[in-house]
Amino acid sequence: MKATGIVRKVDELGRIVIPKEIRRTMRIKEGNPLEIYTGSDGEVIFKKYSPVGEMATFAAEYADVLYKMGSLPAVICDRDHIIAAAGMPKKEVLERRITPALEEIIESRKPVSLLKDKHVRAVEGVDRYAAVCCPIIADGDVTGGVMLLSENQASVSDLQVKLAQAAAAFIGKQMES
Repeated sequence: MKATGIVRKVDELGRIVIPKEIRRTMRIKEGNPLEIYTGSDGEVIFKKYSPVGEMATFAAEYADVLYKMGSLPAVICDRDHIIAAAGMPKKEVLERRITPALEEIIESRKPVSLLKDKHVRAVEGVDRYAAVCCPIIADGDVTGGVMLLSENQASVSDLQVKLAQAAAAFIGKQMES
């Protein structure tokens, strides 16, 4: 755990303000759910809640099938981090943040096929580009995304786009039930 040096008081309703600098750094936006944990040393820990993250094992299996069928590396993310990957070394991408550009695409709520003229890195610090990006929508909210990645910004087929769309829709339905 890292100390920030910021101290805040709890108000009469039990609320505390998370400083803007921390919200910006951690990409916490108004309306984002936070999980609250307590530690034995009197710690209170806030963690961004990820419904997609709770399905990590299932998502990993789906990413594997998507890679085998689509012939491109596949990753599944929540709104911030990669939670499943196939077709590439998992250590390279798991738990890494998605790029702000990819976050914007997911928030647009539309499947996007990125061709040669659009170079969008998918994962911070990783030299791969999003070839297809489909948002995962559950209960009307964007909860993550399914991406097929490319190293050379090659175009993608309609089949690859449809596979990613089906994966995102299926994961969204699983989260609703």
